[in-house]
Amino acid sequence: MYTLYYSPGTAALAVHLALIEIGAPHELRTVDLDAGEQKSAAYLALNPNGVVPTLTVDGRPVAESAALLLLLGERHPEARLAPAAGTPVRPVFLQWMLHFANTLQPTFHAWFTPQEFSGDVPAVAKELARQRIEHEWELFAAHMAAHGPYVTGADFSVADIYALMLMRWSRNMPKPATSWPALAELVARLKARPSWRELYAAEGLTEWA
Repeated sequence: MYTLYYSPGTAALAVHLALIEIGAPHELRTVDLDAGEQKSAAYLALNPNGVVPTLTVDGRPVAESAALLLLLGERHPEARLAPAAGTPVRPVFLQWMLHFANTLQPTFHAWFTPQEFSGDVPAVAKELARQRIEHEWELFAAHMAAHGPYVTGADFSVADIYALMLMRWSRNMPKPATSWPALAELVARLKARPSWRELYAAEGLTEWA
């Protein structure tokens, strides 16, 4: 049994979706970000960074969305959510997982909280973030157009789950990810899976359904 500490629509979404896809028994614990619950002593004891998600694995807390997606893929090979080590598509899988984690997700942080990056002129950080995110969608769309239908080609994986979460985050931007046809096709393909409807029901989400 896993326990996922989450807040709806946040970086925990990808981990929650992976748990649903795997069919792994799990319990959800909501962390009220607006009330500052993520900074409480009880939560900081689980995750000293004071962010979501946190997933208890064999009774121990583990954090970081990308790490948790990789871990779940490793722990549940029967779900076939990650290519095995040594397979031809493994390098592509790892490349995109780390690219999402190191480049795209942090840039969204600058988009959502630009004041943390440029002090008195948050508009500068926000504009730079917008430009970088759109550039990343351009690169990702080119990859998908050439190598789809999924991130690693023929097989669905946690890389697609991660991409879907990030594309959802762009929904209210001037040029969301779905502005690129190859990405709009990927979004439609992934949202058609039963797990997406189950996730939305569990987290009480409605926007971008």
